[in-house]
Amino acid sequence: MSIPTAALWIGTYPTAGSAPGGGEGIWRVGVDPNGRFAGGELVAPVAAPSFLALDPSGGTLLAVTEADEGVVSAFRVSDAGALAPAGSVASGGASPCHVVTTGTAAWVANYGDGTAAVVALGPAGGLGTPRTFAHEGSGPVADRQEGSHAHFAHVWGDRVLVSDLGTDELRTYPLELPGSAVAEPSRGEVAAVLPPGTGPRHLVELADGTILLVGELDCRLHVLVPAGPGRLEHVGSVAITGRTMPDGAPGYPSHITVAGDLVHVGVRGPDVLSVLRVREAVAEAAGPGHVGHLTIENVSDVELGAGAWPRHHAVLADSGVVIVAAQNTGELIAVRLDRASGKGDITDRLELPVPACVLEA
Repeated sequence: MSIPTAALWIGTYPTAGSAPGGGEGIWRVGVDPNGRFAGGELVAPVAAPSFLALDPSGGTLLAVTEADEGVVSAFRVSDAGALAPAGSVASGGASPCHVVTTGTAAWVANYGDGTAAVVALGPAGGLGTPRTFAHEGSGPVADRQEGSHAHFAHVWGDRVLVSDLGTDELRTYPLELPGSAVAEPSRGEVAAVLPPGTGPRHLVELADGTILLVGELDCRLHVLVPAGPGRLEHVGSVAITGRTMPDGAPGYPSHITVAGDLVHVGVRGPDVLSVLRVREAVAEAAGPGHVGHLTIENVSDVELGAGAWPRHHAVLADSGVVIVAAQNTGELIAVRLDRASGKGDITDRLELPVPACVLEA
Protein backbone atom coordinates (compact mmCIF):
# COMPACT_ATOMS: atom_id res chain seq x y z
CA MET A 1 0.00 0.00 0.00
CA SER A 2 1.37 3.42 -0.93
CA ILE A 3 2.08 5.99 1.78
CA PRO A 4 -0.05 9.14 1.41
CA THR A 5 1.90 12.26 0.53
CA ALA A 6 1.10 15.74 1.82
CA ALA A 7 1.71 18.79 -0.33
CA LEU A 8 3.61 21.87 0.84
CA TRP A 9 3.79 25.35 -0.58
CA ILE A 10 7.25 26.89 -0.14
CA GLY A 11 8.02 30.60 -0.41
CA THR A 12 11.59 31.64 -1.22
CA TYR A 13 14.01 34.56 -1.22
CA PRO A 14 16.30 35.63 -4.08
CA THR A 15 19.75 34.06 -4.01
CA ALA A 16 22.42 36.10 -2.22
CA GLY A 17 23.37 39.19 -4.17
CA SER A 18 20.36 39.01 -6.48
CA ALA A 19 17.50 41.49 -6.66
CA PRO A 20 13.94 40.25 -6.17
CA GLY A 21 12.69 38.60 -9.33
CA GLY A 22 15.96 36.86 -10.12
CA GLY A 23 14.53 33.35 -10.36
CA GLU A 24 12.89 32.68 -7.00
CA GLY A 25 9.23 31.78 -6.63
CA ILE A 26 6.67 29.48 -5.05
CA TRP A 27 7.51 25.77 -4.93
CA ARG A 28 5.29 22.75 -4.41
CA VAL A 29 6.92 19.91 -2.46
CA GLY A 30 5.61 16.51 -1.37
CA VAL A 31 6.35 14.88 1.98
CA ASP A 32 5.08 11.61 3.46
CA PRO A 33 3.99 10.99 7.10
CA ASN A 34 7.42 9.49 7.85
CA GLY A 35 9.10 12.78 7.02
CA ARG A 36 10.50 11.81 3.62
CA PHE A 37 10.37 14.32 0.78
CA ALA A 38 8.89 13.34 -2.55
CA GLY A 39 10.49 15.87 -4.85
CA GLY A 40 9.51 19.44 -5.63
CA GLU A 41 8.92 21.86 -8.46
CA LEU A 42 8.82 25.59 -9.02
CA VAL A 43 5.17 26.28 -9.81
CA ALA A 44 4.99 30.09 -9.86
CA PRO A 45 7.83 32.54 -10.50
CA VAL A 46 7.23 35.40 -8.05
CA ALA A 47 9.62 38.06 -6.79
CA ALA A 48 10.70 37.38 -3.18
CA PRO A 49 7.58 35.51 -1.97
CA SER A 50 8.85 35.37 1.60
CA PHE A 51 5.50 34.59 3.22
CA LEU A 52 2.43 32.68 2.02
CA ALA A 53 -1.12 32.21 3.28
CA LEU A 54 -4.13 30.17 2.16
CA ASP A 55 -7.67 31.44 2.45
CA PRO A 56 -9.91 29.21 4.63
CA SER A 57 -11.33 27.41 1.58
CA GLY A 58 -7.87 26.50 0.32
CA GLY A 59 -8.80 27.91 -3.07
CA THR A 60 -6.65 31.05 -3.01
CA LEU A 61 -2.96 31.30 -2.14
CA LEU A 62 -1.52 34.69 -1.20
CA ALA A 63 2.13 35.71 -1.37
CA VAL A 64 3.91 38.89 -0.32
CA THR A 65 6.83 40.25 -2.30
CA GLU A 66 9.37 41.43 0.29
CA ALA A 67 10.81 44.41 -1.57
CA ASP A 68 11.10 48.16 -1.02
CA GLU A 69 7.81 48.55 -2.86
CA GLY A 70 5.84 45.69 -1.40
CA VAL A 71 3.30 43.64 -3.34
CA VAL A 72 0.57 41.15 -2.43
CA SER A 73 -0.23 38.57 -5.11
CA ALA A 74 -3.11 36.10 -5.27
CA PHE A 75 -3.23 32.73 -7.05
CA ARG A 76 -6.14 30.38 -7.61
CA VAL A 77 -5.29 26.80 -6.66
CA SER A 78 -6.53 24.06 -9.02
CA ASP A 79 -7.55 20.57 -7.90
CA ALA A 80 -4.27 19.35 -9.38
CA GLY A 81 -2.25 21.84 -7.34
CA ALA A 82 -1.45 24.28 -10.13
CA LEU A 83 -1.39 28.02 -9.46
CA ALA A 84 -3.11 30.55 -11.72
CA PRO A 85 -2.39 34.27 -11.13
CA ALA A 86 -5.50 36.12 -9.92
CA GLY A 87 -4.03 39.59 -9.52
CA SER A 88 -1.69 41.66 -7.38
CA VAL A 89 -1.75 44.99 -5.55
CA ALA A 90 0.64 47.13 -3.55
CA SER A 91 1.07 45.87 0.02
CA GLY A 92 0.56 49.35 1.44
CA GLY A 93 4.15 49.66 2.68
CA ALA A 94 7.76 48.57 2.37
CA SER A 95 9.17 45.05 2.72
CA PRO A 96 6.05 43.08 3.67
CA CYS A 97 7.04 40.00 5.66
CA HIS A 98 3.74 38.44 6.75
CA VAL A 99 0.19 37.98 5.49
CA VAL A 100 -2.88 36.29 6.99
CA THR A 101 -6.34 35.92 5.48
CA THR A 102 -9.82 35.78 6.96
CA GLY A 103 -11.43 34.64 3.71
CA THR A 104 -12.78 38.09 2.85
CA ALA A 105 -9.67 40.11 3.64
CA ALA A 106 -5.91 39.82 3.91
CA TRP A 107 -3.90 41.58 6.61
CA VAL A 108 -0.30 42.43 5.78
CA ALA A 109 2.59 43.41 8.06
CA ASN A 110 5.07 45.69 6.28
CA TYR A 111 8.37 45.39 8.11
CA GLY A 112 10.26 48.16 6.32
CA ASP A 113 8.12 51.12 7.35
CA GLY A 114 5.98 49.55 10.08
CA THR A 115 2.69 49.87 8.18
CA ALA A 116 -0.15 47.41 8.70
CA ALA A 117 -2.57 47.05 5.80
CA VAL A 118 -5.85 45.28 5.05
CA VAL A 119 -6.86 44.27 1.54
CA ALA A 120 -10.28 43.03 0.46
CA LEU A 121 -10.15 39.49 -0.99
CA GLY A 122 -12.77 38.50 -3.54
CA PRO A 123 -14.18 34.96 -3.93
CA ALA A 124 -12.09 34.41 -7.07
CA GLY A 125 -8.91 35.78 -5.53
CA GLY A 126 -9.35 39.38 -6.63
CA LEU A 127 -7.63 41.97 -4.43
CA GLY A 128 -8.86 45.40 -3.44
CA THR A 129 -6.98 48.61 -2.70
CA PRO A 130 -5.04 48.40 0.58
CA ARG A 131 -6.23 50.38 3.57
CA THR A 132 -3.17 51.31 5.62
CA PHE A 133 -2.43 51.94 9.28
CA ALA A 134 0.91 53.59 10.04
CA HIS A 135 2.80 52.73 13.22
CA GLU A 136 5.32 55.05 14.87
CA GLY A 137 7.84 54.68 17.67
CA SER A 138 11.16 53.09 18.51
CA GLY A 139 12.89 50.91 21.09
CA PRO A 140 16.19 50.66 22.98
CA VAL A 141 18.03 48.36 20.54
CA ALA A 142 19.47 51.04 18.28
CA ASP A 143 20.28 48.96 15.22
CA ARG A 144 16.94 47.08 15.13
CA GLN A 145 14.45 49.39 16.83
CA GLU A 146 15.23 52.72 15.23
CA GLY A 147 11.61 52.83 14.06
CA SER A 148 8.46 50.80 13.71
CA HIS A 149 8.70 47.31 12.15
CA ALA A 150 5.35 45.53 11.83
CA HIS A 151 6.21 41.83 11.75
CA PHE A 152 3.17 39.57 12.14
CA ALA A 153 -0.63 39.69 11.98
CA HIS A 154 -2.92 37.35 13.90
CA VAL A 155 -6.70 37.04 13.68
CA TRP A 156 -7.87 37.54 17.27
CA GLY A 157 -11.60 36.94 17.53
CA ASP A 158 -13.25 39.84 15.75
CA ARG A 159 -10.01 41.82 15.73
CA VAL A 160 -6.47 41.47 14.44
CA LEU A 161 -3.25 41.72 16.44
CA VAL A 162 -0.13 43.15 14.81
CA SER A 163 3.25 42.69 16.47
CA ASP A 164 5.73 45.55 16.11
CA LEU A 165 9.36 44.53 16.59
CA GLY A 166 10.52 48.15 16.58
CA THR A 167 8.23 49.53 19.28
CA ASP A 168 7.80 46.48 21.56
CA GLU A 169 4.02 46.64 21.13
CA LEU A 170 1.05 44.61 20.01
CA ARG A 171 -1.52 46.77 18.27
CA THR A 172 -5.10 45.79 17.53
CA TYR A 173 -7.58 46.68 14.80
CA PRO A 174 -11.16 45.67 14.02
CA LEU A 175 -11.57 43.17 11.20
CA GLU A 176 -13.07 45.77 8.88
CA LEU A 177 -12.75 45.78 5.10
CA PRO A 178 -11.68 48.73 2.97
CA GLY A 179 -14.64 50.77 1.94
CA SER A 180 -16.79 49.84 4.92
CA ALA A 181 -18.19 52.34 7.41
CA VAL A 182 -15.21 52.79 9.69
CA ALA A 183 -13.33 55.81 10.98
CA GLU A 184 -10.34 57.24 9.12
CA PRO A 185 -7.17 55.10 9.28
CA SER A 186 -5.38 55.36 12.60
CA ARG A 187 -2.54 53.64 14.40
CA GLY A 188 -4.96 51.27 16.05
CA GLU A 189 -5.09 50.59 19.75
CA VAL A 190 -2.21 49.30 21.88
CA ALA A 191 -3.23 45.86 23.12
CA ALA A 192 -0.01 45.17 25.04
CA VAL A 193 3.43 46.61 25.71
CA LEU A 194 6.34 44.19 25.98
CA PRO A 195 9.49 44.74 28.07
CA PRO A 196 11.91 47.14 26.34
CA GLY A 197 14.14 45.35 23.86
CA THR A 198 11.84 42.32 23.42
CA GLY A 199 11.45 42.75 19.67
CA PRO A 200 8.09 40.92 19.37
CA ARG A 201 8.05 38.71 16.26
CA HIS A 202 5.59 35.81 15.83
CA LEU A 203 2.96 34.48 18.24
CA VAL A 204 0.43 31.71 18.79
CA GLU A 205 -2.86 31.72 20.68
CA LEU A 206 -3.73 28.85 23.02
CA ALA A 207 -7.26 27.50 23.46
CA ASP A 208 -7.86 29.59 26.60
CA GLY A 209 -6.84 32.83 24.89
CA THR A 210 -3.30 32.93 26.29
CA ILE A 211 -0.77 34.36 23.82
CA LEU A 212 2.75 32.92 23.53
CA LEU A 213 5.05 35.34 21.74
CA VAL A 214 8.70 35.07 20.74
CA GLY A 215 11.02 37.98 21.35
CA GLU A 216 13.43 38.12 18.43
CA LEU A 217 15.83 40.43 20.26
CA ASP A 218 15.81 38.85 23.75
CA CYS A 219 15.35 35.18 22.75
CA ARG A 220 12.57 34.68 25.28
CA LEU A 221 9.07 33.23 25.16
CA HIS A 222 6.62 35.80 26.50
CA VAL A 223 3.23 34.98 28.02
CA LEU A 224 0.26 37.34 27.72
CA VAL A 225 -3.25 36.77 29.07
CA PRO A 226 -6.58 38.45 28.23
CA ALA A 227 -7.16 41.58 30.30
CA GLY A 228 -10.46 42.92 29.03
CA PRO A 229 -11.75 43.82 25.55
CA GLY A 230 -8.87 44.52 23.21
CA ARG A 231 -6.26 44.19 25.95
CA LEU A 232 -3.57 41.71 26.96
CA GLU A 233 -1.47 41.63 30.12
CA HIS A 234 2.18 40.56 29.99
CA VAL A 235 2.72 38.15 32.90
CA GLY A 236 6.30 37.06 32.33
CA SER A 237 8.72 35.20 30.09
CA VAL A 238 11.17 32.30 30.00
CA ALA A 239 14.32 31.62 27.99
CA ILE A 240 13.52 29.68 24.83
CA THR A 241 16.82 27.81 24.81
CA GLY A 242 20.15 27.69 26.59
CA ARG A 243 21.92 27.37 23.25
CA THR A 244 23.83 30.46 22.12
CA MET A 245 25.84 31.66 19.16
CA PRO A 246 29.61 31.03 19.12
CA ASP A 247 30.30 34.39 20.78
CA GLY A 248 27.89 33.57 23.61
CA ALA A 249 25.15 35.90 22.42
CA PRO A 250 21.56 34.62 22.35
CA GLY A 251 20.07 33.53 19.07
CA TYR A 252 17.27 35.09 17.06
CA PRO A 253 13.94 33.25 17.30
CA SER A 254 11.85 33.22 14.16
CA HIS A 255 8.56 31.30 13.96
CA ILE A 256 6.48 29.59 16.66
CA THR A 257 3.91 26.78 16.42
CA VAL A 258 1.97 24.69 18.91
CA ALA A 259 0.71 21.09 18.74
CA GLY A 260 -0.85 19.64 21.88
CA ASP A 261 1.34 20.65 24.81
CA LEU A 262 4.47 21.08 22.67
CA VAL A 263 5.59 24.46 21.38
CA HIS A 264 8.21 24.66 18.61
CA VAL A 265 10.45 27.69 18.00
CA GLY A 266 13.10 28.02 15.31
CA VAL A 267 16.18 29.81 16.66
CA ARG A 268 18.67 31.26 14.20
CA GLY A 269 22.33 31.47 15.18
CA PRO A 270 22.37 28.37 17.40
CA ASP A 271 20.43 26.85 14.44
CA VAL A 272 18.08 24.66 16.46
CA LEU A 273 14.41 23.82 16.57
CA SER A 274 13.65 24.37 20.24
CA VAL A 275 10.82 22.30 21.70
CA LEU A 276 9.10 23.45 24.89
CA ARG A 277 6.37 21.76 26.91
CA VAL A 278 3.61 24.08 28.11
CA ARG A 279 1.23 22.92 30.84
CA GLU A 280 -1.11 24.32 33.44
CA ALA A 281 0.95 25.16 36.50
CA VAL A 282 0.47 23.53 39.87
CA ALA A 283 0.06 26.37 42.37
CA GLU A 284 2.74 25.12 44.75
CA ALA A 285 5.22 24.36 41.95
CA ALA A 286 6.44 27.91 41.34
CA GLY A 287 9.93 27.92 39.85
CA PRO A 288 12.01 29.13 36.90
CA GLY A 289 9.47 27.85 34.35
CA HIS A 290 6.39 29.08 36.23
CA VAL A 291 4.84 32.00 34.30
CA GLY A 292 1.36 33.12 35.18
CA HIS A 293 -0.89 30.06 35.06
CA LEU A 294 1.62 28.03 33.00
CA THR A 295 4.72 25.93 33.50
CA ILE A 296 7.03 26.11 30.50
CA GLU A 297 10.02 23.81 30.09
CA ASN A 298 12.52 23.41 27.27
CA VAL A 299 12.57 19.65 26.60
CA SER A 300 14.87 19.53 23.56
CA ASP A 301 16.84 21.49 21.00
CA VAL A 302 17.00 19.68 17.66
CA GLU A 303 20.27 20.57 15.95
CA LEU A 304 19.63 21.52 12.33
CA GLY A 305 23.24 22.00 11.25
CA ALA A 306 25.67 24.91 11.32
CA GLY A 307 24.45 27.88 9.32
CA ALA A 308 20.91 26.53 8.81
CA TRP A 309 19.23 29.78 9.94
CA PRO A 310 15.71 28.34 10.45
CA ARG A 311 13.48 31.13 9.22
CA HIS A 312 10.12 29.36 9.30
CA HIS A 313 8.55 25.95 9.87
CA ALA A 314 5.24 24.11 9.76
CA VAL A 315 3.87 21.14 11.69
CA LEU A 316 2.13 18.59 9.46
CA ALA A 317 -1.33 18.12 10.93
CA ASP A 318 -1.65 14.37 10.53
CA SER A 319 1.85 13.24 11.47
CA GLY A 320 3.42 15.82 13.78
CA VAL A 321 6.45 16.01 11.48
CA VAL A 322 7.97 19.51 11.48
CA ILE A 323 9.25 20.91 8.18
CA VAL A 324 11.87 23.63 8.64
CA ALA A 325 12.94 26.21 6.05
CA ALA A 326 16.72 26.47 6.48
CA GLN A 327 17.31 29.78 4.73
CA ASN A 328 21.10 29.96 4.69
CA THR A 329 21.89 26.34 3.82
CA GLY A 330 19.25 26.23 1.09
CA GLU A 331 17.25 23.21 2.20
CA LEU A 332 14.07 21.95 3.75
CA ILE A 333 14.64 19.83 6.85
CA ALA A 334 12.11 17.28 8.10
CA VAL A 335 12.09 16.61 11.85
CA ARG A 336 10.10 13.80 13.46
CA LEU A 337 9.28 14.55 17.09
CA ASP A 338 8.43 12.06 19.81
CA ARG A 339 5.37 13.60 21.43
CA ALA A 340 6.07 12.04 24.83
CA SER A 341 9.65 13.26 25.23
CA GLY A 342 9.76 16.16 22.79
CA LYS A 343 13.00 14.81 21.35
CA GLY A 344 13.43 14.99 17.59
CA ASP A 345 15.35 13.33 14.79
CA ILE A 346 16.02 14.63 11.30
CA THR A 347 14.45 12.25 8.79
CA ASP A 348 15.24 13.96 5.49
CA ARG A 349 16.70 17.01 3.77
CA LEU A 350 15.75 18.50 0.41
CA GLU A 351 17.90 21.04 -1.40
CA LEU A 352 15.82 24.08 -2.34
CA PRO A 353 17.03 27.61 -3.08
CA VAL A 354 16.68 30.04 -0.13
CA PRO A 355 13.45 28.74 1.46
CA ALA A 356 11.63 31.30 3.61
CA CYS A 357 8.14 29.93 4.34
CA VAL A 358 6.51 26.50 4.70
CA LEU A 359 2.73 26.12 4.30
CA GLU A 360 0.78 22.86 4.24
CA ALA A 361 -1.51 22.80 1.19
